[in-house]
Amino acid sequence: MAIRHEVFVVEQHVPPELEMDDHDPHCMHAVAYDERGRALGTGRLLPDAHIGRMAVRADCRGAGIGSMLLAALVEEARRRHYMEVVLSAQLHAQDFYARHGFVPEGSIYMDAGIEHVTMRRALTA
Repeated sequence: MAIRHEVFVVEQHVPPELEMDDHDPHCMHAVAYDERGRALGTGRLLPDAHIGRMAVRADCRGAGIGSMLLAALVEEARRRHYMEVVLSAQLHAQDFYARHGFVPEGSIYMDAGIEHVTMRRALTA
C-alpha cells in the first residue's frame, strides 16, 4: 500500500479514495524487495484476470522490476488457467506493456484524470 500511495496518490495525484478499493482482499499481490527487505514495486491480479495497480518506486525504475512483477502476475494467471489477462494501461506505459505481449484495444479513456487504454494478452498453457 505504501508504494501505491507514493506512486499513485503523491506522484500522480490520484485521489486516495480512488486508489484504495474493496478489491485488494480478493487479489493476489506481487511485491518486489531488495536484498535489505525494502519493497520496490508491486502489482496485483484480480480474480477476473485483470492485472492492476502496477507501481515501482521512482528511484527504482528502469531496473527491470516492473517487468519481473508483470511476469510473475502473468505466470500466476497461467497457473490459474486464465485464457487471457487484461489491464488498464496508463498511456505513457503502453509501450512497456506492448513489449510484454499486451495488445491495445478500444479508445483512450480517462481514469482518475489520467489517459488509459485497455490492453489484453492471450495466454497459453
